[in-house]
Amino acid sequence: MIAKPKPVKITDTTLRDGHQSLWATRMKTAEMLPILEKLDAVGYWSLEMWGGATFDVAMRFLNEDPWERLSSVRKQIKKTKIQMLLRGQNIVGYRNYPDDLLEAFIEKTAERGMDIFRIFDALNDVRNIQKAIECVKKYKKHAQGTLCYTVSPVHTIDYFLEVAQKQADLGIDSICIKDMAGIIAPDISYELVKRLKEEIKLPVQLHTHSSSGMAVASYLKAVEAGVDIIDTAHAPLAFGTSQPAVESIIAMLTNSQYNPQLNTEMVEQVSNYFDQMKTERCIKYDKLIDEMVVIHQIPGGMASNLISQLQQQNAADKLQEVLAEVPKVRKDMGYPPLVTPTSQIVGVQAVFNVLAGERYKIIPNEIKEYVRGLYGKPPVPIKDAIRRKILGSERPITIRPADLLEPVMVKVKQELDLKYVKKEEDYITYALFPEQALKFFETRENPEKFVREEKEEERAMKQEDKQGLDIIRELLELSSKHNLAELEWEYSGNKVKIRRVNQHAPLNISQTTPENQQITHSTIPVQPQIDGIPETRLISNQTSVTAG
Repeated sequence: MIAKPKPVKITDTTLRDGHQSLWATRMKTAEMLPILEKLDAVGYWSLEMWGGATFDVAMRFLNEDPWERLSSVRKQIKKTKIQMLLRGQNIVGYRNYPDDLLEAFIEKTAERGMDIFRIFDALNDVRNIQKAIECVKKYKKHAQGTLCYTVSPVHTIDYFLEVAQKQADLGIDSICIKDMAGIIAPDISYELVKRLKEEIKLPVQLHTHSSSGMAVASYLKAVEAGVDIIDTAHAPLAFGTSQPAVESIIAMLTNSQYNPQLNTEMVEQVSNYFDQMKTERCIKYDKLIDEMVVIHQIPGGMASNLISQLQQQNAADKLQEVLAEVPKVRKDMGYPPLVTPTSQIVGVQAVFNVLAGERYKIIPNEIKEYVRGLYGKPPVPIKDAIRRKILGSERPITIRPADLLEPVMVKVKQELDLKYVKKEEDYITYALFPEQALKFFETRENPEKFVREEKEEERAMKQEDKQGLDIIRELLELSSKHNLAELEWEYSGNKVKIRRVNQHAPLNISQTTPENQQITHSTIPVQPQIDGIPETRLISNQTSVTAG
């Protein structure tokens, strides 16, 4: 008896996560446009082409308007759905934003033709995606809920089923298992997909990375369990820290009932196009398998950031200690999934704990905000002893973090000079990334000015970095010498605050220069990065260094 065909659907990630994972998100819109007609002819379920880091990087490094990229791609993609990655209340940024900005963003994104919004929260806190789901449904688009997959004593199959049910109750159209670290094992993949299909009764999609080498096997078991959709990339932007290659999946499933029934001639032509681009860019991949993921269950991007931070401190020999410290900090923080921004928060604290020679002697501001509940609710409550060490007598919030935020769009429209405004979306861009948006508005029609200013900024930043660290080091020494509980100093528009949790504890800081000290919410000198971008350039104008 011949089995009834059950073709698995495929989402192509080449235009978003593929180049974000392997090419530092540097694919330009002009490089995408010539191949879109053929991509549209492959027969994909959807093309992921927007969101994640692409919005910020397009402006910051490519001098491109991300809104125009969306419209340009939509104009040429006639048959295939287009898809984006939405960071819940973080939108496409790195912190929580007010509800009015979130709705304005979704409204304009929907107007420009986005079909599917994959909505996630780093902590799987449903409160942080509730408004996004509501808005996507309001504009009659596909709201895909997301389970940020991770491994811990807490993250059982039943845990993920509970989170999925909460999202289903909010009206999502499908559910995605988002395995950002590439650590989902084939047997777990099978069981989780099977249970979701049986109990949630929604289309299920699996997204993973090839970092551990298990992705293809996990996809096969997911397909056997009844998964509806899987994510792949074209071969030149596949494997390593990206998704498996679509070519491998086709070969694996061609003679089965799960054959995705794609146009293989078009697949080959699309891959040839990107292969030529890869050759022209002289791109080479160091590793197919990341042992940090396999052994320590640390995502590839997080591992590279840890190595970079330790090198900045002339402390590369401390790597194994830091790798051992990461799971301890993660446990202390209630087992958050290691995805933006929690991977950076946990990683930086682990580095501090090792370099200071004492756990939580130095506490970054992000850790304090995390423990306060400003990022959301951890998977399990943080123990009182850890909470008191970090917050003292202060109690964490219990409400949805965004409920603390005032509406921003009216203020933005009053504040932004009309000379910069060419369309309504410019207000949204400015509200998301004020400083970067102003720079972009100045250079978007003048590429030569963009290149010139980028070089000048790089030179100036190196000098400011050294001056900034010297100032902070002097403040630390002054605080220790005179046993001061708190010092605050402002220079060049940057505010530096040093506060001692335990007034009798000595303050300590490394003697090497950080990569960047321009805009920071982060502790000096260890500098987290988000999606390959130094976080200190993304958040705000305050540095907070807390010693305990």
